Amino acid sequence: MNQVIAMHGWSGDSNTWLPWSNYFTQQGWLWENGERGYGLLKERNPCWQNSQSKDKDNIRAVIGHSLGPHLVKEETFSEATHIVFVCSFASFLAGNPKNRTLKKALKRMQEVIGTKSEKEMLNTFLKKACYPNPINEDLCGPIINGISIIGRENLKEDLELLINTKNLPKGIPSKAKALVIEADEDQIIDQASKVELIQKLSKHLDEPPTHWRLSKTGHSIFKPQIISQVKGWLEESK
Repeated sequence: MNQVIAMHGWSGDSNTWLPWSNYFTQQGWLWENGERGYGLLKERNPCWQNSQSKDKDNIRAVIGHSLGPHLVKEETFSEATHIVFVCSFASFLAGNPKNRTLKKALKRMQEVIGTKSEKEMLNTFLKKACYPNPINEDLCGPIINGISIIGRENLKEDLELLINTKNLPKGIPSKAKALVIEADEDQIIDQASKVELIQKLSKHLDEPPTHWRLSKTGHSIFKPQIISQVKGWLEESK
């Protein structure tokens, strides 16, 4: 049976994937969410079901948003047949002439977590992530519903990971098929990081990645038609 393991990005949670999981499971797929536990949900690292199946036609797809692919375990990637990068990156600070200033801003974000400035900082991030759309409270998870004590530590840890990303996540098989989805109005991912992701995937994979550019779309992609389009790509690229 075809399977998906999905991972949300920084400050989000697995509820982000509800429209996706509902659609895929209705079509007979298995769907598992990774969860970092920033808010009310417990941390979770799912494994493939029936990963040793002799049916070579089974799809095992990792779908990750933003930092999400970097939060997926190496052993999970090692058995994946397909990878979907949604508004993601290899290196977050890749080739950005403002790297020093941006790194300081990220360090400042770490410092205010757990202080009275936390809420304002997270709301500012959320507005940028949702732009050009208004904030969708149904899909915004911990920032709207509350950060847990453990979640604050994970937020800090994952910001450090984001700052130090230098390459593709470990474990991606060279034979895997990849789809990169980027948004033209993304206020989070720099253009240099978008370009670098394509370049590094092209060097690493046996086949170059499929590349979609979405117009009038921001970092948090709300377009429902993308879900069916991604499923179609997965099935067509077997």
